[in-house]
Amino acid sequence: MAEFVNKRNKKIELSRDDKIFYTVVNVVLALVTIVVLYPLIYVVSASFSSGKAILSGRVWLYPVDVSLEGYAEVFKNQNIWIGYGNTIFYTVVATVLNVFFTMVAAYPLSRRNLPGKGVIMMIFTFTMFFNGGMIPNYMLMKNLGLINTRAVMIIPGLISVYNLIIARTFIQNSIPYELYEACQVDGSSNTRFFFQMVLPLSKAVLAVLALYYAVGHWNAYFNALLYLSDRKKYPLQLFLREILVANTMNESTGIDPELLAAKQGMSDLLKYCLIVVATVPILCVYPFIQKYFATGVMIGSIKG
Repeated sequence: MAEFVNKRNKKIELSRDDKIFYTVVNVVLALVTIVVLYPLIYVVSASFSSGKAILSGRVWLYPVDVSLEGYAEVFKNQNIWIGYGNTIFYTVVATVLNVFFTMVAAYPLSRRNLPGKGVIMMIFTFTMFFNGGMIPNYMLMKNLGLINTRAVMIIPGLISVYNLIIARTFIQNSIPYELYEACQVDGSSNTRFFFQMVLPLSKAVLAVLALYYAVGHWNAYFNALLYLSDRKKYPLQLFLREILVANTMNESTGIDPELLAAKQGMSDLLKYCLIVVATVPILCVYPFIQKYFATGVMIGSIKG
């Protein structure tokens, strides 16, 4: 008989139905894990393979004809380093400002005695479904003098309403109102209570917000495509887009088939290397905030 060990180290025999259930769950989880992991493993393996191996379809799981040629070609491009620097700047500065202003907005909205709280939340929620559109937004940025400035990558979308709702719900559910009343009796102001009590007790949701905002800024390219013309201010994603487009081969006649195959293999290799280059930094950050991320999402999603 299958056995289950509980927290008190007592063995509990599982019934036939339980064994079937756990078997099915484990099989499903294993399949889901394979579906999620295989594309990532394939991309990493392909990035360390040769262009010929990729073009011939010999890469399935492990690198074939191990080579760093693709990464050498990628990092020889100075634009990659410029893009990295800009993206790190945009991600760090914007994420700090995003998290701070989101919490500043979420705290008063979590207070039960805020006048007009329902109307304010309705206005915030309205913006999740309706906006002016691309051309009005561009005209707004132009009138504000933000076109072709670094600020245009930071200021628009300073607060995400979705993240605001998560933060507000977390504060409502995790920080008792009685705690504020006790601090108020001791002479604490709202500002002091926010900085000395709310923020230190909100590490979980701060990690969630930071991850959401950081991933969004790291992958952002559309605003840069619309508002930036100075290449020195381009984020990494725009340069990656340029490289991928530039290496898309036009199979026209009159080109030596062997040369075309070699170029096509290098083009495919560059694509996989660029995916790894653009993805690894965020993947390296996630494990350090995983526990806060899971805790924050669960607590902040109990009720609205």
